Amino acid sequence: MVYVAAVLCIAEILTMTGVATYAALLPVLRAEWNATNTLAGVISGAFFAGYMAAVPVLVSLTDRMAARRVYVGACAALTIGAIGFASAHGPVGAILAQALLGAGLAGTYMPGLKELSERTSGPRQGRAIAFYTSSFGLGTSLSLWLAGAIHSHLGWRAAFLAGAAGPMLAAALVLAALPARRAADPASSRRGLFRLVLRDRRIAGYVMGYAAHNCELFAFRSWLVVFLGFAAAGARISHPTIAALVNLLGPLGSISGNEIAAGRRLRTVRVIMGAAAVLACATGLAARSGTGTVLAVICVYMLAITSDSAALTAGLIEVSPPEARGTAMAVYSFFGFAGAFIGPIVFGALLDAGGGAASHRAWMLAFAGVALVSIAGIVALGQESRNATIGSTRMARRAGR
Repeated sequence: MVYVAAVLCIAEILTMTGVATYAALLPVLRAEWNATNTLAGVISGAFFAGYMAAVPVLVSLTDRMAARRVYVGACAALTIGAIGFASAHGPVGAILAQALLGAGLAGTYMPGLKELSERTSGPRQGRAIAFYTSSFGLGTSLSLWLAGAIHSHLGWRAAFLAGAAGPMLAAALVLAALPARRAADPASSRRGLFRLVLRDRRIAGYVMGYAAHNCELFAFRSWLVVFLGFAAAGARISHPTIAALVNLLGPLGSISGNEIAAGRRLRTVRVIMGAAAVLACATGLAARSGTGTVLAVICVYMLAITSDSAALTAGLIEVSPPEARGTAMAVYSFFGFAGAFIGPIVFGALLDAGGGAASHRAWMLAFAGVALVSIAGIVALGQESRNATIGSTRMARRAGR
């Protein structure tokens, strides 16, 4: 189990070397293309649009064919997307490349998780899932750091080209280190599986929570480097490097949150989302409080945002029927990354509405917007928690008759 988890975690980190390059270099590209904050948000959101378009097909395919095959093909898409962005000469080419990168991640992240869930079992499975989901944060940090380091010496196009190498290494690792498994039953009814998943209220609760989680997290990640340029201009190290270090807190938050939430997932996630909403507002307010204060607040905020990630994903896998697990992950990932698509765009639009990225009021408005997302997630999860409790009570009554 440890070997399988280690291989898939390392592979996942490698697949992501190009996925945060745009976020790291957003200030540079926004200036080069004379883009508004809203357009910059649209380019960022194109990544998640590509993810949303691909994930229902690619992840549900893993209920009928080996997830390993989907994974390797998606690595090729990630490589081509990074090379395509390096060749872009304006926002249109960047949007297309971002969409392809998103589609590639759709075919690696959840199919990799499906592969992990099928190769592990027992009480340690939840912990293995927590480590896997936390690898997303490590991959993001690597991508941010790599982009900043290469751009400072060779320019932004070279940074995207460097991001194309990781997915090729990931594909080679998965093919070499994980033996092929028997493909799932190709006769499975996709339509029947989707109906089964969508009618399950327990799955719906985790889906809605993940959508709120991703909306806030990816809004913050997408605009973090720009925010640091406004609030931490006096920092002695580069803003992409700071963003990479802050993102390294994500795995700590994800793993710790999963351990704390065991046995009481929905209740714990609601508390975490409440804390994240408060810290979102605090981040906007602290923007003019000095570099040290800003860095301290965003570190705590990152811990709060990421603490519900693994708890939500492990909970989904626990309540999903094995024959429809890939489809459940497809639905979960689609709506989750719909939130990720909306988050950066809305954040950029709120910045423009508040007066632009040079305005403290604009940053307070944008962070207040993502705080409202957390509150909406709390409300949705509360409703699903009540539905689950009512359903359990009814089942207990029927059993006692």
